[in-house]
Amino acid sequence: MTEAVRKGVSGEAARHPRTPEPETPVLVVDDLVVEHRDRGTGQVFRAVDHVSLRIDAGQSVAVVGESGSGKTTLAMAATALGPRGGGDIRLLGHSLSEISRTRLRRLRPEVQVVFQDPHGSLDPRQSVRSGLRELRALQPERTSWIGDAELLGSVRLAPELLDRYPHQLSGGQAQRVCIARALLMRPRLIVADEPTSGLDVSVQADVLALLRQIRATTGAALLMISHDLAVVRSLCDVVHVMYRGRVVESGPCEQVFVTPENDYTRELLAAMPGARWRSRR
Repeated sequence: MTEAVRKGVSGEAARHPRTPEPETPVLVVDDLVVEHRDRGTGQVFRAVDHVSLRIDAGQSVAVVGESGSGKTTLAMAATALGPRGGGDIRLLGHSLSEISRTRLRRLRPEVQVVFQDPHGSLDPRQSVRSGLRELRALQPERTSWIGDAELLGSVRLAPELLDRYPHQLSGGQAQRVCIARALLMRPRLIVADEPTSGLDVSVQADVLALLRQIRATTGAALLMISHDLAVVRSLCDVVHVMYRGRVVESGPCEQVFVTPENDYTRELLAAMPGARWRSRR
């Protein structure tokens, strides 16, 4: 990764007037509750049930669980991208229940999301260059630190791809474009929601290596949403295991993987292929 990328995201050149000091937690979720109403039956169900977590500057935290466990709902609520109910959420030191809409708009560039479907995240009518130009127009103060070609180079893409449209990109290329767009904003937190799902094994490995490199060189914190425990173990410091809206186990990744305390966690680990993922209990 280039010196411009390192400075642009984590060094003094990246400091933003509204960015808190590094000692401030990037994200604190305290006793969060999120409820949804079934449109067909009208029944209310609790998607996130009294969940708490914390992400410090530069830390990589995972939320894992099967489909429907509430992990994506948690991430979207915690980053002000989805509905939230009870509890308190502090994003970069600001309580989302107290912050003004103007201040929230100013904070949004500090949190960037890489979604599961990269092609669905890109405007099919825009070339890669046009999409970057639009972001630069919206946030000129944050995005002038690097040129388009160098930005693509930082995610291991050739500058020739700038003039391609999403349908002309492979899944791995499209996901790297999405990561580049996130990096352009110099975020303090990157939320990766199943970023390797649907990619073939070799491309998955490349995307994970890129996320690992970004974390090491930029200092951005990472919130990884995944059902793939192998991915989580290779990338994250702390893991929270969700089941039916609740966190049933939390701790350092190696501790949870080697000596899980909860039956559901043990079931997830037992379902992983390969003896290397089995716990010692």
